[in-house]
Amino acid sequence: MATPHIDASYGDFAPAVLMPGDPLRAQRMASILMPDAQLVTHVRGITGFTGELHGKPLSIMASGMGQPSLAIYATELFTQFGVQRIVRVGTAGSLRLDVHPGDVVIAMGAHTDSNFNDALVPGVRVSAVASYRLLSSAVAAADESMRVFVGTVHSADHFYGNPESQTEDLAAVGTLAVEMETAALYGLGAKFGKEALSVLTISDSIVNPEENMGAQERETTFQKALKLAVAAALSDEN
Repeated sequence: MATPHIDASYGDFAPAVLMPGDPLRAQRMASILMPDAQLVTHVRGITGFTGELHGKPLSIMASGMGQPSLAIYATELFTQFGVQRIVRVGTAGSLRLDVHPGDVVIAMGAHTDSNFNDALVPGVRVSAVASYRLLSSAVAAADESMRVFVGTVHSADHFYGNPESQTEDLAAVGTLAVEMETAALYGLGAKFGKEALSVLTISDSIVNPEENMGAQERETTFQKALKLAVAAALSDEN
């Protein structure tokens, strides 16, 4: 049965879903990985595709920008379409001088200034953490050609207007990068007993803006992160 935001039927989505933010990136990923993939939903410009890769079913669907947008699609996928794991494949801004555009960050956990996860356990700040199984599968798939960092990210509610002091304080506690979706994804994974992971390409440097990618490069430089995300999404459950 279709939902308000996904025009598909149960069974149209694979148990594993890759989730970039941009619908064009979702289409590009599907064409790279599964040229014969079928379009299974297209509502409000958010596209979803399902096909087969390495003999296993796989879906790719965009989330839009920000935690509220991702939460709509992830909730419907987890609760209405039988999806068991979602791997976000997105971009992030580095908070450290040693993490550069083109590097890959695998988010072990996510800080956030959002109150999205506060309702999970009233009175308790629930930790937003990745599925260890998915995380370890992604790490194992990395090779010597990749610069891969594993650690925490910050899921910001605001793209503009974040104070510089906050950026410095986040870096001081070891935060690798800032983005806008992971904390909600990890919270929903915990809420519904599903698996979630974020594999992020560094597209910008908050601390060294001269390194920042241009718009076109930002939309096409994701192959390394995509390889790790696929390895996690298609990893066999024990």
